[in-house]
Amino acid sequence: MSKQRALVTGATGGLGLSLCAALRDAGYVVRATGRSMVHEERLKHISDEFVRGDLLTMDINALCQGIHVVFHAAALSSPWGPEAAFHAANVVATQRLLAASRAAGADGFVFVSSPSIYAALRDQPLLTEDSPLPRHSLNAHAQTKRVAEELVLAADTPEFRTVSLRPRALIGPDDKVLLPRILALAARGWFPALRGGRALIELTDVRDAATALVSAGQRLATTSGKAINVSGGQPTSVAQLVGKLADALQRPIALRPVPVQLALLLARTSEFVSNLRPKKPEPRLTTYGVATLAYTQTFNLARARDLLGYQPAYDPVATAQALAARSTAGA
Repeated sequence: MSKQRALVTGATGGLGLSLCAALRDAGYVVRATGRSMVHEERLKHISDEFVRGDLLTMDINALCQGIHVVFHAAALSSPWGPEAAFHAANVVATQRLLAASRAAGADGFVFVSSPSIYAALRDQPLLTEDSPLPRHSLNAHAQTKRVAEELVLAADTPEFRTVSLRPRALIGPDDKVLLPRILALAARGWFPALRGGRALIELTDVRDAATALVSAGQRLATTSGKAINVSGGQPTSVAQLVGKLADALQRPIALRPVPVQLALLLARTSEFVSNLRPKKPEPRLTTYGVATLAYTQTFNLARARDLLGYQPAYDPVATAQALAARSTAGA
């Protein structure tokens, strides 16, 4: 029996790199694609073919030829940016890839969505895939990932099976989104403690997320048409996380109480001012950031366990500590 051929988009990102390695380990022939040249040489060792390009402009039909399962990890992932850029990268690119992979005869499509679609200014413990989503998304990333996920799941058929995974707060050595922002805040020597820093968050080691994605692609007969939440399954308070990072950095980080309403006022003011500036730079604090730091968001992983056989193998907080220590050593 010939090997299954997988396409990984966003392969030059942190999750994409881990996913390519996991797919190769699982016996797939891997075609990787991404826009960056930074990891091109590295990808030659963890994939069978690398095609550099942008999903919005490249020959996407040729990209999908001969592929059995598409793993779509490419996205614009940031708490801030122009709405048009998010729509193009997260919605239009997904539409193009769905059409091309289906036309090329692919059997399945595994989409990397995001739990940011749940983000709200309230505590949300033990979220399930059926928990109601907020009426209004807190940023363009959440809104466009929500729309893209709906497109992916609506495309599910017996001949072309689709599934969407929502990995939460990825931690890994190639992360350019989450941990760097946390460390940038901590570098000042203090960290804003909204609601006393008691909000619970669940990090996910990128290797566990990659394993879950591979499993979703292998089990399309049972995962198709479904959304699945994925996390490290270890609720950790903001205060605990900051304390552990302080230990890893070997320097004190003071938790300074900040009223939530004041933080929201500052965030919304900063967003307003940024929108007036020519390049609309990312504000130091956003409404989405306040929601993340002030309110609990944890997950019921029953569906991931039942459908994927998912069991986190790594401690994401320990991974974050190790990466923080490494950043200090390399400074």
